[in-house]
Amino acid sequence: MGFFMDGLDAEAYDRSYKDSQLIRRIGGYFKPHWPLMVGITVLVVLNSGLDSAFPILVSRSLDSLSGSQMLQQAGTLVLFILLAGVLSWTCNLFRQWFTARTVGTVVLKLRQDAFRAVISRDMSFFDEFSSGKIVSRVTSDTDNFAAVVTLTLNLLSQVLLFLIIVGVLLFKNVQLTLLTLTIMPIIILVALGFRRIARRLTRNTQRSLARVNSNVQEIISGITIAKNFRQEQNMYDEFTKVNKQSYHVHLRTGFLYNGIFPILILITNIGTTIVVYFGGHSVLDRNISAGDWFLFVQSLMLLWLPLTSIASFWSQFQQGLSASERVFALLDAEAHVKQVDQQKVPQLKGEIEFKDMIFSYDQRQTVLSKFNVKIKAGETVAFVGHTGAGKSSIAKLIARFYEFQGGQLLIDGQDIRTFDLHEYHRSLGIVPQIPFLFSGTVADNIRYARPEATDEEVRRVAEHIGGGDWLEALPEGLQTLVGETGRSLSMGQRQLVALARVLLQDPAIIIMDEATASIDPLTEAQIQEGLDVILKNRTAIVIAHRLSTIRHADRIIVIEQGRSVEEGDHEELMRRGGHYAQLYNTYFRHQSPDYKPGGGFVSVVR
Repeated sequence: MGFFMDGLDAEAYDRSYKDSQLIRRIGGYFKPHWPLMVGITVLVVLNSGLDSAFPILVSRSLDSLSGSQMLQQAGTLVLFILLAGVLSWTCNLFRQWFTARTVGTVVLKLRQDAFRAVISRDMSFFDEFSSGKIVSRVTSDTDNFAAVVTLTLNLLSQVLLFLIIVGVLLFKNVQLTLLTLTIMPIIILVALGFRRIARRLTRNTQRSLARVNSNVQEIISGITIAKNFRQEQNMYDEFTKVNKQSYHVHLRTGFLYNGIFPILILITNIGTTIVVYFGGHSVLDRNISAGDWFLFVQSLMLLWLPLTSIASFWSQFQQGLSASERVFALLDAEAHVKQVDQQKVPQLKGEIEFKDMIFSYDQRQTVLSKFNVKIKAGETVAFVGHTGAGKSSIAKLIARFYEFQGGQLLIDGQDIRTFDLHEYHRSLGIVPQIPFLFSGTVADNIRYARPEATDEEVRRVAEHIGGGDWLEALPEGLQTLVGETGRSLSMGQRQLVALARVLLQDPAIIIMDEATASIDPLTEAQIQEGLDVILKNRTAIVIAHRLSTIRHADRIIVIEQGRSVEEGDHEELMRRGGHYAQLYNTYFRHQSPDYKPGGGFVSVVR
């Protein structure tokens, strides 16, 4: 396949399903709609029966020309032909309407299941797999799933028509019918041989489309950085490369499908020639009537259409199966975070204890090794250490975003793996370094923590942060629109909104991952005022790079290579002159009010 197939490998959670497994699972989604499916089946049978009546009635019309009451019989048959056509059109109209309604409902349910599966995945899933490709499975693949269902119902109608016509032809003339069906095995063999190649190509087509979606999403998300570094052309070149790959993959697929149809037409034309030649001789020899011979010729397309449709529309059929395979793989992906129980979470005090904790993101490099720390309820603990020491990993484990490989994590003395995670997260507030805001107003984003909160409650918590002074800088106050991801607000304002959101949630445990690392001194002061309110009577885990945040901590724990190497308050640790003192002189000393450039290292801070 060459470089055109680069990057189209299966995701780690992908799996292969047999066609029978996919069809059985698809059938499970249609089971609740069995009354409509029965109605559709009845309409399919009626539609097929009425369609087959047309060549039979025309055949009778031809034979009636030789009778004594030719005009009267011909008029009656024409009336029946017209009536059959109107009834067939009516049945097809209702069949298509019911089909569209049923398929639409099923796709709605499948998309809801896919989205529910996405939001229930742990954070390691999103670290490992591209969000754009995940979005493609929830949107594009669920749409393509509908194609396989619609096509199956259409083929069912054609197959029933095929069986009815074959039955009539056998009744008319067995010899000519068997002669007519001689090329059927050839068509079936060609279609089956085409099937294996089609599945592989359609799967690559879906993956290439997912890669395009992923690239576009990444470009749009990072457009600010791209413009800042004037990388628009590089981004365009990267997109062009991915888009061309998708083009070539689709070109290969289209070439295969467009090539199979002429081959099948050629085979059916050979079958038509056989029927016309031998049937004509049978008419001349008076073995069959002219009307019956016309019936055979007229029925040829009705016979071959279902067989050729299976192959010529195999692209849609295989695309639908491939799409359902990708969606079901997403639904069946195993979670890394596994709870051993789903116990109700009582009102938490906030005591946290790590016992011999072993944790690794990729099973290759250990982040935490035999990590032991106990945090008292209501205590504010700051974790400091070099980049990669494991500080953020500790916070993510407390949030139960990742699965640990050994040891225990106890919350109020209870194993965190026994909690109902949905309830547990209600008692957990997280303030990330870069807060994410949803489109809407400032009030909407604060209320996100507790949708039932009143306007007065929202205003009260907002005014608790920094005395509410920051609200005056907002054009419309709490009703100010934040824009996509909060771009209309400054980074400091976003952080203040995030703090107000956590305060409204009223959690027992708060995690702040460098919450004041990217803001100006004035906003930092406002946040520090609000923190006194937020952290009161709550357990706080602080991952901080700001001296002011560390100074307010009850205890500082120094992390190095996944282990706790020192702990104590700021002044105590400085007097020891150990790891913390080195970190202070490296990262925090310049933040001190009495800092003087070139003043040398500080050994003791009083």
